[in-house]
Amino acid sequence: MGQDNCKPQPGDLIEIDRRVYQHWALYIGDGYVVHVTDQGAPFISGSIASVTTKKAKVKKELLTKVVGNDKWRVNNKYDRSRTPFPVKEIIRRAERQIGREVEYDVLWNNCEHFVTNLRYGVELCQQVENAAIGGGAAAGFIIAAGAALAGMALSRR
Repeated sequence: MGQDNCKPQPGDLIEIDRRVYQHWALYIGDGYVVHVTDQGAPFISGSIASVTTKKAKVKKELLTKVVGNDKWRVNNKYDRSRTPFPVKEIIRRAERQIGREVEYDVLWNNCEHFVTNLRYGVELCQQVENAAIGGGAAAGFIIAAGAALAGMALSRR
């Protein structure tokens, strides 16, 4: 397991490098993260809607299990522009979500949106914003949908 930061602190955002996208989790302490993961449902079908919209489950899992052999880092990148909740509040917000089924949409409600909402109270996703700004909304959609197809396991490990 490659990592850029040795010791995350409770409330930290964890960015995990997958092959064509980044998966995000929130570190809650004692080696555990809270994150959204797929339900194991098939993701390829006849309509584009099935690629971009689905249900996800909020899980508490060991960081090492979620990361597998991928590289990861602590990335509280939005701290420059947003004020995080106090750590106890972040953890409380995360723990209330464990076990819930939530809507998942690669563009508007993905794993980065989920964890930034827990930390800051606002859903942010630079991956999608960068794709949309870099090549227009249509290109952003295609990039995000391609990432979803390639990595729809979100974090099936």
